[in-house]
Amino acid sequence: MFEYLSGLITMVAPDFIVVDVNGVGYRVAVANPYTYQEDNQTPVRIFVYQAVKEDAITLFGFHNQAEKRLFTQLIGVSGIGPKSALAILATPDHQGLINAIQSGNDQYLSKFPGIGKKTASRIIIELKDKVVSAVDGDALNFSAQGPKDASVALLDAVAALESLGYTTRQVEKVKKQLEGLEDDLSTNDYLSQGLKLLSR
Repeated sequence: MFEYLSGLITMVAPDFIVVDVNGVGYRVAVANPYTYQEDNQTPVRIFVYQAVKEDAITLFGFHNQAEKRLFTQLIGVSGIGPKSALAILATPDHQGLINAIQSGNDQYLSKFPGIGKKTASRIIIELKDKVVSAVDGDALNFSAQGPKDASVALLDAVAALESLGYTTRQVEKVKKQLEGLEDDLSTNDYLSQGLKLLSR
């Protein structure tokens, strides 16, 4: 089982990144790829969880151990698969997510794609006493990707929202609101704003 990968990020796509470790490119599914930046000079450390199925081996990546711990807790809940867990973790406010679980706010949780009232209640019941705030200085915040052309950044953010499981109708509605924002936003900024709008 892998614990982390150290290498260069050579590709950022709407639902994954590629980490080059000594000439081998590892495709890693992540909650918000645009918090990472393509950089052929600066090595990064990505904490990973390996999922093995009959027809696939998938690596899921995280900025730190706290984020990975939250992911493994979520997929431990019946009815929550890795894709749903990533969609939940895509929210920029992980502390708000933890607070919602601890306070029993099923309305907040049921706004994520693929999470209904029953599943939200199950998350609360099973994780209420398990999830904690960031531990041992493990921050749940992370830096954003550098600037891009505004139209490209917005299109990348829209593609990322769709890859998280939001419907085309939901995404189109949010896209119209995002188009009214200032022009110098990064993909991560658009994505964070889109997630906030979708969680209302």
